[in-house]
Amino acid sequence: MTPLHGFTLIRDEAIPELNTQARIYRHIKTGAELLALSNDDENKCFGVTFRTPPEDSTGIAHILEHSVLCGSRKYPVKEPFVELLKSSLKTFLNAFTYADKTCYPVASTNLQDFYNLVDVYLDAVFFPRITPEILKQEGWHYELEDKNDPLIYKGVVFNEMKGAYSSPEGVLWRFIQQSLFPDTTYGYSSGGDPKVMPDLTYEQFKRFHTTLYHPSNARIFFYGDDPEEERLRLLDACLSEFEPITPPSQIALQPRFAAPRTFAHTYPADDTSGKKGMVALNWMLDAEQDVERILCMDLLSYILIGNAAAPLRKALIDSGLGEDLTSSGYHDGLLQHTFSVGLKGIDPADEEQVERLILDTLAKLAEEGIDPETVAAALNTFEFSLRENNTGSFPRGLSLMLRSLNTWLYDGDPIAPLRFEQPMANIRAALERGERIFEDRIRQMLLDNPHRTRVLLQPDPTQAEREAEEERVRLDAARATMSDADLERIVAETQALKEMQERADAPEELAKIPTLTLANIERQGKNIPTNVEQIGATTVLQHDLFTNGIVYLSLAFDLKMLPTNLLPYVPLFGRALTEMGTQSEDFVKLLQRIGRETGGVGAGASTATKVGGEEAVAFLMLSGKSTLEKTGAMLAIMRDILLTVNLDNRERFKQMVLRSKAGRESSLVPSGHSYARQRLAARLSPAEWVDEQMGGIEGLFFIRELEQQIEQDWPTVLANLEHVRAHLVNRRGLLVNVTLDASNYQNVAPQLAAFVEQLPDADYSPAAWGVSAAGPAEGLTIPAKVNYVAKGANLYQHGLRPNGSASVVVKLLNTAWLWDKVRVQGGAYGGFCGFNRNNGVFTYTSYRDPNLLATLDIYDRTGDFLRNLALDQTGLERAIIGTISDVDSYQLPDAKGGTAMWRYILGANDAYRQQLREEILDTSPADIRAFADAVDAVREHGIITVVGSADAVEAANREQPGLLMPVRVL
Repeated sequence: MTPLHGFTLIRDEAIPELNTQARIYRHIKTGAELLALSNDDENKCFGVTFRTPPEDSTGIAHILEHSVLCGSRKYPVKEPFVELLKSSLKTFLNAFTYADKTCYPVASTNLQDFYNLVDVYLDAVFFPRITPEILKQEGWHYELEDKNDPLIYKGVVFNEMKGAYSSPEGVLWRFIQQSLFPDTTYGYSSGGDPKVMPDLTYEQFKRFHTTLYHPSNARIFFYGDDPEEERLRLLDACLSEFEPITPPSQIALQPRFAAPRTFAHTYPADDTSGKKGMVALNWMLDAEQDVERILCMDLLSYILIGNAAAPLRKALIDSGLGEDLTSSGYHDGLLQHTFSVGLKGIDPADEEQVERLILDTLAKLAEEGIDPETVAAALNTFEFSLRENNTGSFPRGLSLMLRSLNTWLYDGDPIAPLRFEQPMANIRAALERGERIFEDRIRQMLLDNPHRTRVLLQPDPTQAEREAEEERVRLDAARATMSDADLERIVAETQALKEMQERADAPEELAKIPTLTLANIERQGKNIPTNVEQIGATTVLQHDLFTNGIVYLSLAFDLKMLPTNLLPYVPLFGRALTEMGTQSEDFVKLLQRIGRETGGVGAGASTATKVGGEEAVAFLMLSGKSTLEKTGAMLAIMRDILLTVNLDNRERFKQMVLRSKAGRESSLVPSGHSYARQRLAARLSPAEWVDEQMGGIEGLFFIRELEQQIEQDWPTVLANLEHVRAHLVNRRGLLVNVTLDASNYQNVAPQLAAFVEQLPDADYSPAAWGVSAAGPAEGLTIPAKVNYVAKGANLYQHGLRPNGSASVVVKLLNTAWLWDKVRVQGGAYGGFCGFNRNNGVFTYTSYRDPNLLATLDIYDRTGDFLRNLALDQTGLERAIIGTISDVDSYQLPDAKGGTAMWRYILGANDAYRQQLREEILDTSPADIRAFADAVDAVREHGIITVVGSADAVEAANREQPGLLMPVRVL
């Protein structure tokens, strides 16, 4: 075949189930591989992936992922990545480090913007400006302001991984992988172990890029409606500069164990009372390339543990040995696949009992067979998901790229994982022939597989202090070998790095970053069709959008129907609707029915404030999706769970409470910024207060008390749950939202009307919501080595009502001031602010932050930054374009329907949103300077909440006595 732009076409195939043409190309000169998927999806995607197996735990792959985005040959500015965040219409822009690969994906619906993103990313990965200073900034360095000060470590990835190593579940997963793969690259931490990271040298760093970030080691991906020939031309212009090499990226197979192995480790914890252990049973499986066998294992994983009724999950939860499953399931993202299942919230003395229960349950299922109803539900759930291809806010193309890489990275067929119709048909046919395919997999892959490990993780109250001391000893030892000249050099290097970080990019260099102009931006915003109807006292919203025959339905029950003391029960009641069973079905049969008849049914709470900031709203949303012909079945399920849910099952409800508690506690370390912000905002807005009662720190305190109350006073708990149902399930407080094309909706409407008329109809008096009582700033302590620092105020309460230009200022602060000061210079993994236009709440938060007082000081100096900001017209336009990108975020049909529903609820009509859009587009330098008054109000009147280490809180109180009231949370 005739080469085209330096590429040879290897394969050309249609994928009917994705309505996509797939072509595999090879770059003739370098051997780079390209998978090109062409279809009518406007959300175009690109990605370049390198196989990057580490040889140690210095985090070299992770640090390099950060570093290549810090300037390149064509774009020699400090951070082209941040400039794109400011100014692109991107629908996705990020990078990922995995155990053996590093991915650089982008996406956009605008063709020119898409080409801009591709150009910057290609130059970044192949021609980066990775200087020693960038390694210091993104990886690690010694920091010394004065030669008499203590020596410390700083670095963005260093502090990110300190935070990651404070998360018990993250630590458990690293130990699991280490236990299964002691002799291969997977035994190392690709993210980086903070104890080992300071061993990384610049020479290693540079060599890793030279040998692995090369076209000969690249797998390149395109997806969408962009012209395919242009893809080849763009790539060849970059790749042809290289000569072919043989990259040292092969991954060795882990030799199989002759017998299972056991391991025990610890994690830092302040409180070791109660059941704080975790145990997991783990298997190494085959280096699988057969897509049907992979799909079969995916299905088996779902069958065993995929929902509350799954037999292995149910056996573990029913045992009472633990509170919830650890991160469990089949994992096909490594050369040799794995399966893991375990319990958290256990007594470490019960680890062998948990292991026996897992093995006995698997043996029973293999011997006696799996309930056919469970299998049928799993098959329908998987097939519905594959056909719907609903990836939420994550672009569909990037989801397909990651799926392809599961075989492609290991020299397999990249197209095979994208096909599902034939593998699914083969599995169904095998089952119809009576083959015991899932039972056989349990026997072959798990029970008869000696390559198994048991990993126990238990709390150690001395570990955090011990590790801090070990780091101090290492730093002191390093300092002891340094002469005065060495110390002066480190002081000079510290100062030079800070000067580099603070130095502004030259305007002529910034101008090289490709960007759109305001002329490319539509002044008129896009609206979503919404038809408003009534079924008696119930409002129905219908959105005429093409959904490929899927009905998306949400029932919004007004939480103002509830007395305020019942609000903390709402998330549990929402879970109970699908996990407690009904009068006619136990929860196993109910979940089987949901899986068999629908694409999913579930409930969750949402809160917000109406436009104008005067009225808070909150709803329990019961949502489901089904094919058009199954609409009646979905409505029947919703009717049964709303009217006949069986709440009187103490043990079952206690299990749900324990799972909820375990989930919230395990999320405190990785999501401390969310908890800090929520706790703070609860004192500033009624809607935020409601959210805090249900899902924040206050909600966690409630869950802990409820666990005891279930044992001591179940009748009161049951009565409260019944009160929640009696108050909430009411068609007068109901809003129905349907996303479906108008012609098909005509068939659904009568069924919907009949459903609504079956619900109770009663008057109610809306509850009055307040805010949390004023009190001292809180230091919520957790066993972490990093902090999450929040400060905020309600601008409306101080007479400030910024217009739409505030969104541009927030974008600038997040991608300039806070990024530079909190992340780049401060060493935190993130620093950001947000302004809720509806309720007036402005907040700052930091993420995995080594600092506390220094970060608060940065927040307080924000007004000075805005007043002194010298922003030229190009810089201003870029910020405006980046803001419009957020406003016009790409959405799939179900998300559009949800967005339109909230616009209706909150009173954000088309005229209001158009006015905000025009205020954003017309933002001036004067608007940006004017916002300095708003952030000054936060400086003067803001309240503070910190989630972080007890040591950091104590140190802050020593320096500023009484600043934070310590409250131990975990």
